Amino acid sequence: MMKALINRLKSCRPFKEFYADWINTLKSSLLPLLSRSLSSPSPDPLLLATQVELLHSHFNSYFAALDLASNDDVSQLLFPDWRNPLEKPFLWFGDFHPYIFINLLRSFLEEDDDDSDETDNGFLVKPWNVWKNVDVSLGHFVEQVECGLRLMVPSVVARSRDTQADLVEKLGVGWRKNGENFEVDEVVGELVDKMTCVFLDANRLRRSVLADIMGTLNVYQAASFLEGLAKFYAGFWDPTLLANFKNPVD
Repeated sequence: MMKALINRLKSCRPFKEFYADWINTLKSSLLPLLSRSLSSPSPDPLLLATQVELLHSHFNSYFAALDLASNDDVSQLLFPDWRNPLEKPFLWFGDFHPYIFINLLRSFLEEDDDDSDETDNGFLVKPWNVWKNVDVSLGHFVEQVECGLRLMVPSVVARSRDTQADLVEKLGVGWRKNGENFEVDEVVGELVDKMTCVFLDANRLRRSVLADIMGTLNVYQAASFLEGLAKFYAGFWDPTLLANFKNPVD
């Protein structure tokens, strides 16, 4: 019901077109460049810094586009029928949950110390490991972010739940009092405004967590983290993975 009501006021500017271009740039250009630099025995820190900035800016442009799209038509983000079935279980108010960002960082910190000794045809996969012997403050940072998310995420969810409950109450009262003459557009307009605000705050939280992470890591760690995050986003659109999901092999 909520999707149908919001759709009453939606426009016709599809965010999915931007997203397709954004993912394509990520997969075909920015991610391969960064991965090649990280595969070097001695990555150039200046080159890495440039590529990190480009990739971080690419994510920021995505979050900014989400904000603009929500003000134009929040329904296409909250009820994204254009998302593929692999992405949908991970979505939280229009995009991936901010927990994913901090969990990815934690996964790097918890890697086994011998990971850097893995070989491929006799060659060291990564002759350097930026996550070995990291400062203890980085672990404390992860805990602080997780603590903040445990406070803020339920608050955003509660606002969305309260908005939906308020909608149902107003619709019920309106129909009881006015019957078929009840005009729902004003109520729907209030719903759209409130859900847009909820979405913007959720998106602000994603952007903030990523910015905090990037501001804490050194250039090598930031490059490694962004490579992992980019692979996570791009991986959901891998043709082979999608084909196997839609047509599982017995």
